[in-house]
Amino acid sequence: MCGDRAPLLLLAKAQPQTSFVRSIGLADLVLIAGVGIILLPTMIQVARFNWTTEQGGHGPIVLATGAWLLWRELRGSHAVREPGSLALGLSLLIPFLAIYGLARVTGILEIEAIAMYSALITGLYLLVGGKLLRSIWFPLVYLALTLPPPDSVVAAITQPIKIAISQWAVSLLHALGYPIASSGVTIQIAQFELLVAAACAGLNSIISLGAICLFYGYLRHRSNFLSFAVIALSVIPIAVFSNFVRVIILILITYYMGESAAQGFLHDFAGLTMFAVALVTVFVIDSIFTRVLHLRTGRAAQ
Repeated sequence: MCGDRAPLLLLAKAQPQTSFVRSIGLADLVLIAGVGIILLPTMIQVARFNWTTEQGGHGPIVLATGAWLLWRELRGSHAVREPGSLALGLSLLIPFLAIYGLARVTGILEIEAIAMYSALITGLYLLVGGKLLRSIWFPLVYLALTLPPPDSVVAAITQPIKIAISQWAVSLLHALGYPIASSGVTIQIAQFELLVAAACAGLNSIISLGAICLFYGYLRHRSNFLSFAVIALSVIPIAVFSNFVRVIILILITYYMGESAAQGFLHDFAGLTMFAVALVTVFVIDSIFTRVLHLRTGRAAQ
């Protein structure tokens, strides 16, 4: 009898675990209903007031790619699904919902969106537990980029970078012999003036550039955390460099073609060039680091 049971036990252990997608039950449907109740009103507001701006134009793309990535990770996750700590979950969920309600009443969209997303993550933790959440950590972080960050935080971070980029651009073009100088928040080149804020407006797309870089890095180096970390840490320098190239292009367009040309189609072209420079820079950094890593690995193996 024991000899007959042993193969059956081994066969049972060898069978794959039921995937998360196939184990959806009543509790999941309740969570989905709760998601709809607090998610839809807030995301409609985000789409109306944030996704229509240059700073938040990446939102629909991040939402679509993030939802696909979340579904992909859930289907492939082998983490054990078990409910999270009720005491910990409720101690987080109740304050998040209170902040969400207060922000919705007062109309503070940034706080409302952050509280809404935090409440959803907490509800997901209560349902599936910490192990499964950790296995899908990147899609959850990535989807947070669809939410509008506080304007004061963005301004505090980007304003010093804008000033530095304009100074670098002026110094470079002056060294190349162009009649250019800067005074306060304006750049003078020949008879034209260009506002620093207008020239460096592309830095408002720093979240868009970061989302693209992170998405590429995760898909390519999901199993290699070191390579992914290199790309993730390169996001800010890449955004600064690509915006520096954009500022140079806009200043040269203003010098050779006038202010009207710099504010028209060529302004949008400079923005597209910024994204192209960012993508090429990501590919170059990734290629160089991968080659260095392979060389070090090959030498260590010898």
